[in-house]
Amino acid sequence: MPNSNRAETKPKRPARITYLRVENFRALKSIELKNITPLTVLLGPNGSGKSTIFDVFAFLSECFEGGLRRAWDRRGRGRELKTRGSEGPIVIEIKYTEPGYPIITYHLAVDEKSGAPVVAEEWLKWRRGGTGQPFRFLDYKEGIGRAISGQSPEIDDTRVDIPLKSPDLIAVNALGQFAEHPRVAALRDFITGWHVSYFSVDNTRGQPEAGPQERMSRTGDNLANVIQYLSEVHPDRLEKIFQVLRKRVPRIEKVMAEAMPDGRLLLTIKDAPFENPVLSRFASDGTLKMLAYLVLLYDPAPPPFIGIEEPENFLHPRLLYGLAEECRAAAEKGQLLVTTHSPFFLNALQPKEARVLYRDEGGYTQVATAGDITGINEFMSEGALLGDLWLEGHFGVGDPLVNQGAPKRDIFS
Repeated sequence: MPNSNRAETKPKRPARITYLRVENFRALKSIELKNITPLTVLLGPNGSGKSTIFDVFAFLSECFEGGLRRAWDRRGRGRELKTRGSEGPIVIEIKYTEPGYPIITYHLAVDEKSGAPVVAEEWLKWRRGGTGQPFRFLDYKEGIGRAISGQSPEIDDTRVDIPLKSPDLIAVNALGQFAEHPRVAALRDFITGWHVSYFSVDNTRGQPEAGPQERMSRTGDNLANVIQYLSEVHPDRLEKIFQVLRKRVPRIEKVMAEAMPDGRLLLTIKDAPFENPVLSRFASDGTLKMLAYLVLLYDPAPPPFIGIEEPENFLHPRLLYGLAEECRAAAEKGQLLVTTHSPFFLNALQPKEARVLYRDEGGYTQVATAGDITGINEFMSEGALLGDLWLEGHFGVGDPLVNQGAPKRDIFS
């Protein structure tokens, strides 16, 4: 039997990212996302920076999983990563909350020396008590730094010098492996648990090696393995997924993952009224995509952060409102970042959940919260839907056919 350590338990309040600041990351010369909601949706013209913000989270996650050098190199190094015409390091700064603890700020600055990436600056900061001064309890530059140990570091606690072996090592990733740094370890666990999806329908059509796997990969190539795991360990959860799938995809009855004699795993889909199921390689793109999203969103032990790009691809428009609601329900146990071009998906959202991206005259990404745009909240209070308002031009920004997506007026007046 597979390991069932991820058995369902009463969910605790998850950690949340409430703020993001990015500098010098491709078109993100300098942006801030404040008051980030559990479900946050990015929209805007092609090339406005949605996928770039998405990749900020992927880059940070990969730095922790495979190391900074690997994440840096696979994106073309500083030549392709750093904002054109700008000096200085790439900066990624997040504020996040853990249940029972003050807001923690994590700051990471990455630069390049002799063609290799270095951690120019990295620190963790919080404030103890309502009136105390903020202080850093981890502070590093190019592998040299110090940290305060313990569950709840205080400003006067002893800081211990802990040099790292290389200037490209992430201090939080290194120190977070030790029990004496539980707050650092909590951030490390948080980031390494992120699921930033680069799902491809074609990847789900393969026949992987048999064996249950608890979580879907970023590309979805182990969907059959996760179905096998759910059928063996969480059959009730799998049946719930099938119930939702039957409502969304006509004639679908169930999905099965069967181990073959040669050790491969075969994913088949049973549809009414036919007796014999079809192989996943012959199933529709939309069916497989909806199945994969439901498996991800109904994970018995969900990732703390999920990123999904353009979920509307291959799906009928009328399914998107319900999918957005599924995303919001999943955000009660984790946090979701979604990019979209679909007004149908947007129709299920509140204005505070939608961020509109556009390029300014300098070519750099800017961002506006839909709820801050003049008139949007008033329209919504009268029963309007957010996607309809966007499609009808009431946002005044983010329309690729008007002023290259940039606002033609002061949208906040």
